[in-house]
Amino acid sequence: MRALLERMGRAGRPPLESLPPAQARAFYERNAGVLDIAPAPLPRVQDVRIPARDGAALHARLYAPRPAEEGPPLPALLYLHGGGFTLGSVATHESLCRALAAQSGVAVLALDYRLAPEHRFPTAVHDAWDALRWLAAESAALGLDASRLAVGGDSAGGTLAAVAAIHARDEGLPLALQLLIYPGTTAHQDTESHQRLRHAPPLTEAAISWLFGNYIAPQERTDWRFAPLLHDDVAGVAPAWLALAECDPLVDEGLAYADKLRMAGVPVQLELYRGMVHGFIQFGRVITEALTAQKDAAAALAQALLV
Repeated sequence: MRALLERMGRAGRPPLESLPPAQARAFYERNAGVLDIAPAPLPRVQDVRIPARDGAALHARLYAPRPAEEGPPLPALLYLHGGGFTLGSVATHESLCRALAAQSGVAVLALDYRLAPEHRFPTAVHDAWDALRWLAAESAALGLDASRLAVGGDSAGGTLAAVAAIHARDEGLPLALQLLIYPGTTAHQDTESHQRLRHAPPLTEAAISWLFGNYIAPQERTDWRFAPLLHDDVAGVAPAWLALAECDPLVDEGLAYADKLRMAGVPVQLELYRGMVHGFIQFGRVITEALTAQKDAAAALAQALLV
């Protein structure tokens, strides 16, 4: 990992926070697949439109390990991509979502929720919950099983997934799993790992501050829909599988959220990947631990939704 980070540094790419959001987004899109594995072939890949509460039509893509007409309805995972609420898309996480579907036997619906700064907090929260409710309501039409659903995501998408799991509990929508890959859960970058790794690539304090500044006003950061660690009651939410990276500024808040869930009686499986940095699960071309993490996540999905 150290060698990879050194090579990335020698490439001389501009820090994302030095670019206008639209330019940073385009740069991220162009480079997202450089370190990722080749997309797994799947027999069914389908683009769909999901209505949001304000009338917008959200793009999503369904990845299924078998055609709809073959066999009974499949369980499904709503996947929310990372990117600090400012970057990322279905396209940037296509290889990961394909791998999860291919290895787990579970259908994966990846959502293009709306991004900041054009769409600030809580638009992404609303989009994620609207998509999960829509998936539950429209599963049969897609050849999916509404009784076997999960929600998941990485980084900012992990935050949105954790929040959606709380919404699901409150609204009586049963979920089999919340799959949280290095999620953000705190209101501020004030944990020990944030301090220790504030200048460590690829997710520096400057980058985090820029991303969150695009998304949310300072006075809103204590809203639990941005910082689910601050919710006063997480009892009864879906069982959780968490993947954390040891050398990630977000690792302490991920551990704290796992502890909060456990203290509330929620079943938690936690995997801590030693020596890894934020975003590593998409480095499968060069880091074998990324492939391990993908297999672990797929196994967790299969165990929760297929057994």
